[in-house]
Amino acid sequence: MTNLRRLGATDLHIAPLVLGGNVFGWTADKATSFAVLDAFVAAGGTMIDTADVYSAWVPGHKGGESESVIGEWLRGSGKRDKVLVATKVGMLDGEGGAKLAPSRIAAAADASLKRLGVEQIDLYFAHQNDDSVAQEDALAAFAKLIDAGKIRALGASNFGAMRLKSANDAAKSHGLPHYQVLQPEYNLVSRHKFEGELQDFCVVHDIGVVPYYGLASGFLTGKYRSADDLGKSVRGGRMGDLLEGKGKGKAVLAAMDEVAAETGSTLAQIALAWLAAQPGVTAPIASATSVAQMEELAGSIGLDLSEGQLDRLTNAGA
Repeated sequence: MTNLRRLGATDLHIAPLVLGGNVFGWTADKATSFAVLDAFVAAGGTMIDTADVYSAWVPGHKGGESESVIGEWLRGSGKRDKVLVATKVGMLDGEGGAKLAPSRIAAAADASLKRLGVEQIDLYFAHQNDDSVAQEDALAAFAKLIDAGKIRALGASNFGAMRLKSANDAAKSHGLPHYQVLQPEYNLVSRHKFEGELQDFCVVHDIGVVPYYGLASGFLTGKYRSADDLGKSVRGGRMGDLLEGKGKGKAVLAAMDEVAAETGSTLAQIALAWLAAQPGVTAPIASATSVAQMEELAGSIGLDLSEGQLDRLTNAGA
């Protein structure tokens, strides 16, 4: 059995890898999505992360596609008791007004519950900050969902240190539930959005962290090593900055290559294992569009890097 980690101060315990659902119903069709989900559970995975906005950016999509695919899989596989489901509100326009308005939160939660086909969302995130809504008003709406048994735990995604602190101060002063989990962007070549004040706040206040972009959109798999590689995908154009100029990408890849030679692990596994070892981090999020990818990513679950290896990786990107 995978060694589970407690997610902050919640009553949720998860494996040190979360499966990202952004690709389901998009770059992974239904059959592939089901196969990836089955492989994730078989490898000891326990939490799936999605959002109501996945994948509204695709022409012809309106959001909710990922949740619908996961819901079909949950019903067909009978594995609801094997996994925890996290989803989000706050980026998709719809019934109820402003993205984190109380009426919008209530309507979005009901829509997500219906698509997922579950009675309760295990972890519900505010997907982004919404300055147009008072912190206590959004938290009061989430409190009603908790009281109704529609959600178990509450998280915030893409909140900076000041906003997360002010939200949890508001929760305390109004007797409301606070954000117990944070989902920030964080990886070996993108560290400034989390390290420092935000990470320290999470550690001190026992806020569980499940970072996204753990593989830096594929850069940390070693796919992009020179200018000639940038045409390998539509994301390639974004990788040039990591390879050239002030980017630490080449140094990070070199350190990862050394650790790969020592451990026999792949670069993707090393990138995720480094994240899982960082203070405050419970589990990184990564997505897969094939069973082979899923099985590779799952290899990070049991990978314990030495202190020296972790230091080399950290210093390479500093």
